[in-house]
Amino acid sequence: MASARTRDHLIESIGTSPIPMVASNPLHPDNPLEIVNPAFCQLTGYTEREILGRNCRFLTGEGTEPWLTEQIREAVRQRRSTLVDILNYRSDGSPFRNGVLVAPLFDDEGQVQWFLGSQVELGAPDTPDLAARRHRANQVIATLPPRQLQVLALMAKGLLNKQIAWQLKIAEKTVKMHRGLLLQKLGVATSAEAIRLAAEAGI
Repeated sequence: MASARTRDHLIESIGTSPIPMVASNPLHPDNPLEIVNPAFCQLTGYTEREILGRNCRFLTGEGTEPWLTEQIREAVRQRRSTLVDILNYRSDGSPFRNGVLVAPLFDDEGQVQWFLGSQVELGAPDTPDLAARRHRANQVIATLPPRQLQVLALMAKGLLNKQIAWQLKIAEKTVKMHRGLLLQKLGVATSAEAIRLAAEAGI
């Protein structure tokens, strides 16, 4: 099970991010949202009270592409990351293009404890710019040295520092050092934002 320290770190990481983010708990029926940040509330128009305990499908509506919804569901079933450009709806019914990232976060035993959800408004429904975001993400990630790129790739798979250290055969403190450096290099404040960039770059 996830420790209180892990949950506190996740809450802090999501809460301080300027990017709309949520975390859902796959250990409960229907994978309900348990953490949401103010940026997500601002983007969607829903209050935290209206969001918590619900599955993220409440953002879908008449024009939402069912094949993209299924792509997200399949990624959750397979415990892997996915990034889609999907039509969602705010609480007032207004539509917007949403660049949605869903990524698993594992515990020390390799079990999925959370799914990180990250959203970026891509503009009006007829002006998607996910391709431009992918291009920018690739450009900034290309500046990382090889070891930091390896660490980022494993972060994007939802692995913890200890698991990354084991995979790369390096010390955990070295992983922490590389994680801090890559956050700085990418110009982001949290690991959640770095994972978002990695997903946009196709890592």
